[in-house]
Amino acid sequence: MAVESSIPSPAINPTDEKFAKALQFIEEMTKNCDQVQERVLSEILSQNSDTEYLRRFSLGGATDRNTFKTRVPVVKYEDLQPEILRIANGDRSPILSSRPISEFLTSSGTSAGERKLMPTISDEMDRRQKLYSLLMPVMNLYVPDLDKGKGLYFLFIKAETKTPSGLVARPVLTSYYKSEQFKTRPYDPYNVYTSPDEAILCCDSYQSMYAQMLCGLVMRHEVLRVGAVFASGLLRAIRFLEVNWRHLAHDIASGALNQRITDRSIRDRMSEILCRPDPALAEFITKECEGENWEGIIKRIWPNTKYLEVIVTGAMAQYIPLLDFYSGGLPQACTMYASSECYFGLNLRPMTKPEEVSYTIMPNMGYFEFIPHEDGDEEKSSYPPRQQLVELADVEVGKEYELVVTTYSGLSRYRVGDILRVTRFYNSAPEFKFIRRKNVLLNIDADKTDESELQKAVENAAVLLAEFGASVVEYTSFADTGSIPGHYVIYWELFVKDPDSIAPTREIMEKCCLIMEESMNSVYRQCRVADNSVGPLEIRVVKKGTFEEVMDYAISRGASINQYKAPRCVSFTPIVELLDSRVLSAHFSPAAPRWTPDRRI
Repeated sequence: MAVESSIPSPAINPTDEKFAKALQFIEEMTKNCDQVQERVLSEILSQNSDTEYLRRFSLGGATDRNTFKTRVPVVKYEDLQPEILRIANGDRSPILSSRPISEFLTSSGTSAGERKLMPTISDEMDRRQKLYSLLMPVMNLYVPDLDKGKGLYFLFIKAETKTPSGLVARPVLTSYYKSEQFKTRPYDPYNVYTSPDEAILCCDSYQSMYAQMLCGLVMRHEVLRVGAVFASGLLRAIRFLEVNWRHLAHDIASGALNQRITDRSIRDRMSEILCRPDPALAEFITKECEGENWEGIIKRIWPNTKYLEVIVTGAMAQYIPLLDFYSGGLPQACTMYASSECYFGLNLRPMTKPEEVSYTIMPNMGYFEFIPHEDGDEEKSSYPPRQQLVELADVEVGKEYELVVTTYSGLSRYRVGDILRVTRFYNSAPEFKFIRRKNVLLNIDADKTDESELQKAVENAAVLLAEFGASVVEYTSFADTGSIPGHYVIYWELFVKDPDSIAPTREIMEKCCLIMEESMNSVYRQCRVADNSVGPLEIRVVKKGTFEEVMDYAISRGASINQYKAPRCVSFTPIVELLDSRVLSAHFSPAAPRWTPDRRI
């Protein structure tokens, strides 16, 4: 299917030769989508033909789609985990990839409470860099003169570990920021950051954020775009400014860096940036930040900002109203679609409204297949028939699919877990709207908590209620993003055997909160402890009969009484308001859960 034949409505012509070549590359890839996919699969199967994994399926050197789809199964992480753990523990034989595994990329998804390990090869960094190189040529079509200023992007590295084999395991963006491709990147006037590399590469999140915010303030008139990876990350930066503006203004007024910043590389670099006192700027920062009106603060402090660059699709859509508030309604650009497993594609219309964002999967990045998806499919068979999967070029507009990827690094027919809806075609390449992660209930930042994890956490915490003759009769949850950082709210309805018995004390309820947090996966606990991107978990105890009222409300709106199940997560405003109107008491976790960057292998 071909619907559109060129990138629509450019603001300017791409006069830069490099940009013109990038746009031509996009045209070639999307016009020949199916042929490119056929070539990519052939390359992957040829490259990895001698691997232990592919030899199991007796491909006999075949590199065609039919043989591949007939013989190679669709898999989840747990199916590949034994092979992945062998690599992590030091087996250097060609298990999944014929090329040496260079490192593991840790997914935000978890298995048995630990981050998933995604093996990768060094060639993949070049493939990711290629996709990055396409972003600005596309943006340049819509927003002119981005080479006349800088980007204030809040970028961070996260904790990394080494597996027993010595291979490093870290998030994909940490891998990129620490790569030679990033650290030795040539000067590009379209991609100049206010944040120095020394600040981005500092593993202390407070010192990194402080330095990046200070640089952004000093260079406020040069800033043309403001961003972070996720919307939650940008809001966290604004909250940091709310809390720390006095220290930042003092540094600017004195021309000297706060002594709390002890990282030597940051101090040396900041001595070049914060080289003289600027009392006028310090006075301006004080005037803007000391009051209670923070509406439009981004546009007020960085007046030349043309747009925000953040991910606001999927669960991040909950932050759109706050971004509108703080930015004064600046456009919110989502530029690319990627994961630890594979970088997928980009948004060819980056200035569309957040609710209209679609991503074009670039057929050169991997081999992509799609499992048709309908509501309720999570409860059906986990493994679809091998031949049921749909090719990239054959998906249908309006239908939803689960994404399956085969990569050069050795993942074969791997279920990523993303649910996508086809919105249109660009040339012969489909464009997808990200709908959600499969089986994810709660999500504030990088955390992803599913129903089974939440259930286990509730069970572990409810043990403390036994001595009071109480138990949790029903529960649900809510991702509260009304504050920064957001936090999990768990609604409990309790059953008490003896109405005259002593109710669980506030101390016990707070311990329940902490036990729930201790029971969460390592990604959640890292967000709480190291990243400070998720706030303390809250339990709200509701009146007896509250969940019956929730059921009555659902039935009044058409739900079947025979099939009704209490939702384990709510977001519909009337339901949240109903629950909140029945709250008897609220309790917060009194401390941070235990977390260490070390992982179990």
